[in-house]
Amino acid sequence: MRALIVDDDFYSRIVLHDMLRAVAECHIAVNGEEAVGAFKKALEDGRAYDLVCLDLVMPEMDGQQALREMRVLEEERGLDSESRSVVFVVSMVEDNRETNEAFFLGGADSFLVKPIEEARLMAELREHGLLG
Repeated sequence: MRALIVDDDFYSRIVLHDMLRAVAECHIAVNGEEAVGAFKKALEDGRAYDLVCLDLVMPEMDGQQALREMRVLEEERGLDSESRSVVFVVSMVEDNRETNEAFFLGGADSFLVKPIEEARLMAELREHGLLG
């Protein structure tokens, strides 16, 4: 599994990386612009990310905009919902509007509230077919 961890908070990136590194090749981006660039390059290289863990509140470009742009890139390549990356929105913000936008406008697959519990993360990975 290939995973892209996107968060502007150093500690949050490290925690997610520590949880995922045993089951995934992890790449890291510190804002939405970096994330979209890495996501696009992975698609162009034929090595798309299986999982994107995406914070919502970030400088440069927030998670909502990054997610919309990632889904457009997938659409442009003709990827259907079965072929596209699984996106877990990770945020300290437990805001219904933000959550609804991530799911209904952005196409997120799951929403995890920080601090993330490893057992919950692994359960979500299994539920989305990313872990056996």
